[in-house]
Amino acid sequence: MDPRLVLARLREGDPLSDVDLAGFAVGLAEGTVSDAQGGAFAMGVCKAGLSEAETVALTIAMRDSGRVLSWDLPGPVVDKHSTGGLGDSTSLVVAPVVAALGAYAPFMSGRGLGHTGGTLDKMEAVAGVETTVSGARLQRLVAEVGCAVVGASDTIAPADRRLYALRDETATVESQALITASILSKKLAAGARALILDVKGGSGAFMKTPQQARDLAKALTRTANGAGCATRALITDMNQPLAPAVGNAVELHEVLKVLRDPRPDNRLCQLSLALIGELLELAGAYATPEAAAQAALEVLQNGQAAERFERMMHALGGPADLLDDPDGYLPAAPVIRPVAAGASGHVCAIDGVSLGEVVRNLGGGRRHAGDAIDPRVGLTEVVLLGQKLGPRDPLCLVHAATEADAEDAADAIRRAIQVGEKTATPPLIHERVNA
Repeated sequence: MDPRLVLARLREGDPLSDVDLAGFAVGLAEGTVSDAQGGAFAMGVCKAGLSEAETVALTIAMRDSGRVLSWDLPGPVVDKHSTGGLGDSTSLVVAPVVAALGAYAPFMSGRGLGHTGGTLDKMEAVAGVETTVSGARLQRLVAEVGCAVVGASDTIAPADRRLYALRDETATVESQALITASILSKKLAAGARALILDVKGGSGAFMKTPQQARDLAKALTRTANGAGCATRALITDMNQPLAPAVGNAVELHEVLKVLRDPRPDNRLCQLSLALIGELLELAGAYATPEAAAQAALEVLQNGQAAERFERMMHALGGPADLLDDPDGYLPAAPVIRPVAAGASGHVCAIDGVSLGEVVRNLGGGRRHAGDAIDPRVGLTEVVLLGQKLGPRDPLCLVHAATEADAEDAADAIRRAIQVGEKTATPPLIHERVNA
């Protein structure tokens, strides 16, 4: 296949056949499609979109560009995915909890994309942890531990591996068709029986409006269910960070807090329980989401979920006693300073994209594939919408490598977080979407 012919059809608005998309996916996987051609494809799809049939065909083509896993385990194989936001580390709570409840969780996650953080980068803030594993090792880990949050290996949806990095470099992350194909190609290749999707909407999400989030949720659920995987989505709010920390090591600290001291009023814990409830009911393990969520809270409270998480991290190269001494294993930034609000009032708006860019500029994210990141940097104690502040009260704490970096970040944070009249706080969970 000549990839230029596919690009020409895309440019002219002609429909792309299953053969066109399968050939292009193979070319991405094998390297016969260049970075320039892959970037042009991503830009063309971002501008023109794909039909529902084309999106399904691209998803299946990317899934079939590598190995598709099969499982023979005594419990259901389940999966979860979030479309990306700030302070969102729910995968690292959901995976060990469902494992403690008898399900199996091969979660294929990604690195930072655009202004959002990546689950794998957060895990690798712990020295020694290596999240790239072969398909065979993934199957062993899941069978032994019950869960494994890892990156897709070279053999799992390799076409998506290439396109994922190119989307970040070419500012085409927000494309609904590419998001759908990227998420589901990996999920379908992982062989899950049930999948829960957390589709974010708001200022810190790729989908800014409720309708955009709803459209993406419907596209994802229709495509996944059509491919034979029972799938449901929750549309959740991202007009403020999910947890009060944004960064890599600092977000992992928040995960450990939930695992060690779960509080249902904690937003990260609350959403994790809701996702688990939907997922395990969908998989047939519990009669209702509420029953599954209650069981999930119990294994958090009795420490079984924390034990699974620690075993998983140790199996991936981390320490065996991470939860006993998180400060000893998670790196800390040399500069930590508060950012004063500078005005009195209530937190009325948070520009999530700008906050994400602050963390990326501090060194906590990438501008180009392969860039090194600084796991120490980020923001903590980020204020909540509706919170009342005085001029000297902090908007957050900045964790930076240098004083100059901290000062630059402080100016950007004051522009990103508005203090004024009190406004209504949106609910954490907006709606449930079935196929």
